[in-house]
Amino acid sequence: MRRLLPPHFVAVALLVSVSIGVVAPLGGRMPSALRVVGALPLLVGVGLTMRGAATFERLGTNIRTFDDPDRLVRTGVFARSRNPMYLGFALLLAGVAMVIGTLSAWIGPFAFLVAADRWYIPFEEERMRTTFGEEYERYRAEVPRWIGPW
Repeated sequence: MRRLLPPHFVAVALLVSVSIGVVAPLGGRMPSALRVVGALPLLVGVGLTMRGAATFERLGTNIRTFDDPDRLVRTGVFARSRNPMYLGFALLLAGVAMVIGTLSAWIGPFAFLVAADRWYIPFEEERMRTTFGEEYERYRAEVPRWIGPW
């Protein structure tokens, strides 16, 4: 898993959610009116992920999880969340699960959240701590991991 980049994990989680949610729908289907609501987190998630990536692009910094960090980004969506792209991926997957409308469709979002919270984020935080030291610790104290005041 060390080299499985987060967007690739999201693609696999999406495939699993759709496949299992449709082929083996546990818990029945939510009513269509409620399933439509899933479009909101899906779209917010895509937007949040894209804004984070655009910020990295604009600043010319590394976006690849397993490469060394070269800049501590504290602007834009990173002023409110230390991990806006992971949050965006999670919202996207949750939105898809809601649109599918079955309990089994939540396997993908759950797997991604566990991987992000237990593997990707701790790995990145350790690299940031090593590279940026006290500057990163201040940022970490000021900005929550997932989401802060908007």
